[in-house]
Amino acid sequence: MKNPYSDYAAKAVSPAEVVKLIPNGARCFLHGAAATPTALVDALAARTDLEGVRVYHAHTEGRLAIVGRECEGRVRSVSLFTGPAARTAVDEGRADFMPAFLSDIPHFFRSRRIPLDVAIVQLSPPDEHGWCTLGTSVDVSQAAFESAPIILAEINEQMPRTRGESFVPFSRINAFIATNRPLHQHPPEPEGPVEGRIGEIIADLVEDGSTLQMGIGAIPDAVLTRLHHKRDLGIHTEMFSDRLVSLVEAGAVTNKFKAVFPGRILTAFCAGTQRTFDFIHDNAFVTFAGSDRTNDTATIRKNPKVVAINSAIEIDLTGQVCADSMGHAIYSGIGGQMDFVRGAALSPGGKPIIALPATAKSGAISRITAELKPGAGVVTTRGHVHWVVTEYGAVNLQGLTLRERAEALISIAHPDFRPELRRAANRLRHFCFAE
Repeated sequence: MKNPYSDYAAKAVSPAEVVKLIPNGARCFLHGAAATPTALVDALAARTDLEGVRVYHAHTEGRLAIVGRECEGRVRSVSLFTGPAARTAVDEGRADFMPAFLSDIPHFFRSRRIPLDVAIVQLSPPDEHGWCTLGTSVDVSQAAFESAPIILAEINEQMPRTRGESFVPFSRINAFIATNRPLHQHPPEPEGPVEGRIGEIIADLVEDGSTLQMGIGAIPDAVLTRLHHKRDLGIHTEMFSDRLVSLVEAGAVTNKFKAVFPGRILTAFCAGTQRTFDFIHDNAFVTFAGSDRTNDTATIRKNPKVVAINSAIEIDLTGQVCADSMGHAIYSGIGGQMDFVRGAALSPGGKPIIALPATAKSGAISRITAELKPGAGVVTTRGHVHWVVTEYGAVNLQGLTLRERAEALISIAHPDFRPELRRAANRLRHFCFAE
């Protein structure tokens, strides 16, 4: 049977014509990560006739022209998770940041708490039945697609076709551009000795049959490269990248013992290189779903031995974890950290892990601190934190008093900072640690 959508590209128009459909005052959603539709963002930024447009997005890849000074008053970025492209604009007050759990954002769109008028997305081409997919990022984009009355798209021949809750009808698209370009890529970060040591410590905490959640970066990558000898691992995560592909190819991932989507990887989005994009393309082993499902604590906890590996910018001696800002300066966002920390804590045999190098700025600053910087965002509370890992060891704070927590955290701080931390604990809490 001839594919009735094989000539879909004949209906494509230019980026400028697509964004003409955005009215003044519109609230728009922008697809993120590898799926960022950069040409449409550029065209939106070039519209000098617009006023009062707000663009809601999570982490984006590539340039983000709408945060430029020339767009002030016309288009304003609202980050639900701030990536490198938006950090300076947020810090300078030219863009906004909205703290939110990743699991809550789909509800914001569907309930009209954030009433979307337009969704700007990047899709895979339609199949013979007229279905495109959201490709590399389903997370919050599925809810945005369902909620916005106007759908503007980039349909990219190189966007992987993904399984699960990724399917969207071509008939819903109001206007689109047709492209054939590589996706934005996020290569693995190089591993240094600190990341390597942290990876070794965490790998020792991972048992056969565990269900993994991990983010992106050198530390999660270092863990994944040290799990190839494990057996029957499962994956239930909000995102993954290249190192997970290697773990699957090593035979360590079977998803055999998962209670949620057994036998399959469950994820909301991915970021990586072409290797990851090739892996997920039409792969029945990988199920994509909205972040309200992947990050639902009640769902996560059903899996056995959930090991959730998340990062931190700093942690104080009581266990408060700052993960979204450096003082008042927004660096990232809440994301799914708390969703998975709590889900892992409630999972049978689960281990929520906060991993961070002991120091920053080439050893000049301790990331384990007596108190958080003014303005620092507490993403994981001291009541939720369990395992904390640095290159100097792993400690479990669950069930420890403030005095015991301080002692445990000082034991995994850089040795050069331990005397200073003990003095601070003595001064602030009267703990009277020996120096």
